[in-house]
Amino acid sequence: MFRSLSARVLLALGLGLGGGALLAASGDAGLAGAVAPVEAVGGLWLNALRMTVVPLVFSLLVTGIASVTNAAATGRLAARAIGLFAVLLGVAAAYSTLATQGLLALWPVSPEGAAALRAGAGASGAIAGESAGFAAWLTSLAPANPIKAAAEDAILPLVVFGVFVGFAATRLPERLRLPLVTLFEAVAETMIIIVRWVLWAAPVGVFALSLGVGLRAGLGAAGVLLQYVVIVSLITAGIALLPYLLIALRRNGVGLPAFARAVAPVQVLAFSTQSSLACLPAMIERANDDLKIPPRITGLVLPLAVAVFRLTSPVANLAVAYFVAHIFGIQPDAPQMIAAVFVAFAVSVGSVGLPGQISFFVSMAPICLALGLPLDLLPILLAVEVIPDIFRTIGNVTGDLGVTALLKTPGEDEEEIVDPESAPV
Repeated sequence: MFRSLSARVLLALGLGLGGGALLAASGDAGLAGAVAPVEAVGGLWLNALRMTVVPLVFSLLVTGIASVTNAAATGRLAARAIGLFAVLLGVAAAYSTLATQGLLALWPVSPEGAAALRAGAGASGAIAGESAGFAAWLTSLAPANPIKAAAEDAILPLVVFGVFVGFAATRLPERLRLPLVTLFEAVAETMIIIVRWVLWAAPVGVFALSLGVGLRAGLGAAGVLLQYVVIVSLITAGIALLPYLLIALRRNGVGLPAFARAVAPVQVLAFSTQSSLACLPAMIERANDDLKIPPRITGLVLPLAVAVFRLTSPVANLAVAYFVAHIFGIQPDAPQMIAAVFVAFAVSVGSVGLPGQISFFVSMAPICLALGLPLDLLPILLAVEVIPDIFRTIGNVTGDLGVTALLKTPGEDEEEIVDPESAPV
């Protein structure tokens, strides 16, 4: 069991919270003072993660946009699929914004629990002040100095710049485009290797950080973390209903009962593996055999969906960011929400294919920075991400199989596609 990084990190979180609570209960000032060097180790680990955010996000944006553009250029079916992916991701981001705000209004975190978690994580407040207004926000979208924006963690202008660079790179002649994209691929892979090294020490880092949380917040922080898991899991599970709704409305020969039967075993596999890629063979089999989708569609759309499409990514990531904002007592205004949605949409493309622990921090850090939130809580939330990640994977495979079924032409069945060479003369 404890060969799993997620299990080790979760165990470290429990030991840290419990150990800190015991130190607080002991009342020994000497023991409590000895926690400071341990917390410094946790701070060092967090900074090691943060140092990779800007180069990794920018590089993933450039390479992700280039790969999506190249895929869309392969034919009309690929272009239709990419367009459908974009629409569904936009709907998912809007849903997450509304659903998370509504659920937090119905079930707010207790002020005492929020204060305890903030104090325990060593973050007393957000790093951003009041919004400067829509006009100033609109002006700030284009960074006058991208290097300065990167140094100041101005993530939204940097994401906008990365999107422009990615699309501009696709217009270059091949002799110039390939070296440029290869350079950013190399930077991204280098950063991912560094993140893997840092995450190898995640149990130590999370234990060091959670020890301080337990010391200052006691076990009361565990209740807030449980509420976090429930809220993010509910929001993430909710978006998995969208493909069912669209299948019911599409009326293209793929009935809702048939889709539900076909996707159920894939969802079970997703629950056990937490990997969309591992579910790809099962999705192709169910699409061809149960839903009678032609192989020309499944052979292109399903691998493309697994490669560049994650339905739950903006949903879960925005839910996490809004929960963190709620912990800090911040109600984002319209420009901030638009910024968060745009960043979530962009990083959902760039972070596809990354392992769960890496994609969590890479995706969450830019969104939190766009909202002006500290990153101190993210390592603690990473420790319990193993549970919401199950619902992420289930929603992703449901979305992948759903978009494939939606792209089937009404009346088109596998049996209707005949190989001209084998047709009778």
